[in-house]
Amino acid sequence: MTANTPTAPVGPSAERPRRSRSGTPARQPETVPRARSGGRGAPSADAPAARPAPIPAPPVPTPRRDPRPRVTELRLSAFARHRGAKFPVGQVTLLAGPSGSGKSSVLAAYEALARLGGGAVLADVFPDPGALVPERARPDAQRRRGFRIGCTADGAEGPVRLDVAVQAEPELRIVGERLTAGGLVLLETALRDPGRPAVQAAWHTAGTAPVTRAPLPDDRLGTALLPLRVAGKTDGQRQVLAAAEQMVVALRSVFPCDPRPEGMRAPVLTGSGRLLRGCDNLADVLWRTRFECGRRHGLFVESVRTGCAGPVVDVLAEPLGDGTVRALLDRGDGHRTELERLGDGELRYLALALVLFTGPGVLAVDAPGEVPDAMRGLTVLADGFDRCLDPSQRAELLRTAVLMGERGHIRLVGAVSDASWAGGAEAITVVHLDA
Repeated sequence: MTANTPTAPVGPSAERPRRSRSGTPARQPETVPRARSGGRGAPSADAPAARPAPIPAPPVPTPRRDPRPRVTELRLSAFARHRGAKFPVGQVTLLAGPSGSGKSSVLAAYEALARLGGGAVLADVFPDPGALVPERARPDAQRRRGFRIGCTADGAEGPVRLDVAVQAEPELRIVGERLTAGGLVLLETALRDPGRPAVQAAWHTAGTAPVTRAPLPDDRLGTALLPLRVAGKTDGQRQVLAAAEQMVVALRSVFPCDPRPEGMRAPVLTGSGRLLRGCDNLADVLWRTRFECGRRHGLFVESVRTGCAGPVVDVLAEPLGDGTVRALLDRGDGHRTELERLGDGELRYLALALVLFTGPGVLAVDAPGEVPDAMRGLTVLADGFDRCLDPSQRAELLRTAVLMGERGHIRLVGAVSDASWAGGAEAITVVHLDA
């Protein structure tokens, strides 16, 4: 057979094509059989099996960004004993170090930023600013000394940085502030005229003018004032507003807590039912929470069983008829134990457990009421978190903090002398400070 000799077709197409009367090939019927279970037109057993279509790989899920604003880093550039220090902040953060390592200073800086974010006046936030200036800091030519603090807040807008420079001497004032996001400076202030109680501010506009300049008071945080000064007409202005609101919401809803057992033993007057910083009004809060949320109260009682000696059936409060109320432990056999009979460790444990199982509506915090509950969180600052606690008590409190943090209810930043007992959980961030 030569190369020009056509080969015979194989299979159904071997038949000679029919032609119409006009001589053109007539349309041939489909040679692909219909998919049938058997009979005429069914695929032959000798025919090769069709290759199955490849199964597409499941899409890799992208990590979902938590939209709730939250502080993820503290920066103490020059504050008390800290210089150029950075502290990561996670869901549960323990600042570990010996006495004098600066744990309380870190919590004080966090609380100060929170109060400034809520619009507090500088003098109320720093009643003794000279004590916060680094000890060996030298004054400049105008005999001025001060300190610098800052933080990063993450959320829907991504990481947003805030840095503040405060002049403590000869007079207290904010001399510089910077708000940045994605490497872009959104707000910057500077002291131009020491004789005026104002700083010159410039914020990102991206309109006909790249920035807008205006004076801002030097005794308040400029970031907290931006929603009142920026119109939001341009994309740049809206970016500034979104970043400022994320920072302010992240900083607010902070509850500094350091329970004082000596103030928790006596009956207290009934009041607002909102827990104070020292937990002195614990009985008043129990009088309220025991009936408002039975589920959380049940979890609280279950936790108290672990941290208090003897059987505990319930934790309750009873009025005494003179406008006061006292807290009791129900032992379950008709006997009740007054809090005045509990030890310091038991009282601190009971107070911290109540804090972790409640929320902004029960704690005395500056919660942003204009923000939906689903978009805000609560951060507890607990100085001396492990003070007077035995190993089982501190371990149970830490387990509770992790549990409530995973549910999105709370974040904890606590100071401890030693954190060797707290390792192993991914949700716990331990920061070691040296004396």
